[in-house]
Amino acid sequence: MRILMLGNSFTTANHMPDMLDELTGAEIVQHTRGGARLAEQLNPKTKMGKRTQEALQNEKWDFVILQEMSNGPITSKASFLENAEKLCEKIRENGAKPVFYATWAYQRGGKKLETFGMDYDEMYQKLYEAYHLAADRNHTLIADVGKKFYELSDKVNLYADDGCHPNEKGSQIAAEIIAEVLMN
Repeated sequence: MRILMLGNSFTTANHMPDMLDELTGAEIVQHTRGGARLAEQLNPKTKMGKRTQEALQNEKWDFVILQEMSNGPITSKASFLENAEKLCEKIRENGAKPVFYATWAYQRGGKKLETFGMDYDEMYQKLYEAYHLAADRNHTLIADVGKKFYELSDKVNLYADDGCHPNEKGSQIAAEIIAEVLMN
């Protein structure tokens, strides 16, 4: 199995692709950069976009994992949905299956969430709705890591000290959920 992961620091934190490799035995290639948005993956004028476009044209993949910048599905919802659709088309042209890696709300009570101007439940709900809308519109699989974070938010600390990135346990949960979606 070959997997191309398109994302940012939420994807690469704690070497999560290596955790996914251990769970699936897949060959995993990642096109990531801190703060990257899906739009960048479509733009052949950027270094990463050029690599992604070439990879989708010249290599065969089983799955392509799509992860938007942490608050992008909320703050730039129309752009997120448009770019998700364009990427899903290109991924299907490649013969691969697109999979959304739905991320999580910033840590409940944390500074990052406070400065974002939403409460935890509201941010979770808006991310959930945006990722599920993208998955429904594009008839894709979704690895809903954000939902699992929400379910565990009062029981287990899944966040790094910054209150937005995952700690090692959070990355392990992300890898497990993605692996479960891919293996089923």
